[in-house]
Amino acid sequence: MRVWALWGSMVLALAGAGAAHADVKMSGTFVADSACPATQAIKNGKNPGNISIEAGKSYDLLAGNKDEPTHYLIQVPGADPERRWVKISCGHVSGGSAAATPAPSGQTKPSASGKPEYVFALSWEPAFCETKASKPECKAQNPTEFDASHFTLHGLWPQPNGNFYCQVPAADKANDNPAHWGDLPPVKLDANTRAELDQVMPGTASKLERHEWIKHGTCYGKSQQEYFSDALNLMRAVNASQVRDLFTKNIGKQLTSDQIRGAFNAAFGAGAGDRVRVSCLVDPSSGRRLIGEITLGLSGPIGPDSKLADLLMASAPTAKAGCPKGTVDAIGFQ
Repeated sequence: MRVWALWGSMVLALAGAGAAHADVKMSGTFVADSACPATQAIKNGKNPGNISIEAGKSYDLLAGNKDEPTHYLIQVPGADPERRWVKISCGHVSGGSAAATPAPSGQTKPSASGKPEYVFALSWEPAFCETKASKPECKAQNPTEFDASHFTLHGLWPQPNGNFYCQVPAADKANDNPAHWGDLPPVKLDANTRAELDQVMPGTASKLERHEWIKHGTCYGKSQQEYFSDALNLMRAVNASQVRDLFTKNIGKQLTSDQIRGAFNAAFGAGAGDRVRVSCLVDPSSGRRLIGEITLGLSGPIGPDSKLADLLMASAPTAKAGCPKGTVDAIGFQ
């Protein structure tokens, strides 16, 4: 009996050892909040070259180690090999899928608070274009245009992360990558909203609005017109505030996350800055660390009369400010 038990244990152990482990594909950018080892393997911690990620630096996000990941697979330029694993606690994900399991089609996951929650993402377009020079909106940069001196709209994302593609046909999900955004259904807006969106979201030149609607807007619970109108209303508040003034007065200079959070406090009330996270990217041609994106945590129903200050203060403070310091890039390729 003991021999058979031992044999059974060996069989189970061998079966477990040979079980396939499937990484879960993800997208977006991993932004390091602290310096952490970037290992070739998770279990044994093998780290050729003794590579670490740098706080404030951005890396391409490739995958998670499981549906509820403990580690992210990222691309570390210059490492050998470049594909490395880092703990999820070492940073945060910007503009992509931090959660690997989207809500079932036609449903949205409830937030932990039970209230509507969102991430509102603002871009500083000159910095974004330093890394995406071939995009139409980047080729068209001009010092007299809106994006030379204003924040631009990236997206308004229902939370928790994973609320993606609600009631979206499989064919549209398959086309949701930058090379095929033009194959996604057009977004239907009234003439005034379309004109404002084309100005405030330069990425419409690359059909970014189609991607934002398909992935995030379909889980917003409102029409396309309402979704983009609400986002534009919030953008007006930011661009009319001391936050935009801080950036325009410091083009070509560095700002800290504390300065940026302080401007949000001045504009939207004490504590508003605690709901703000700063993301940086690295200019591949110069190595400069640039402020590329600001994300705001919002909570509560959003409508035409909603105040950004109220939505900010209703949300939970973020754990970290993100990138500690970066340059406010000037329009055009530096």
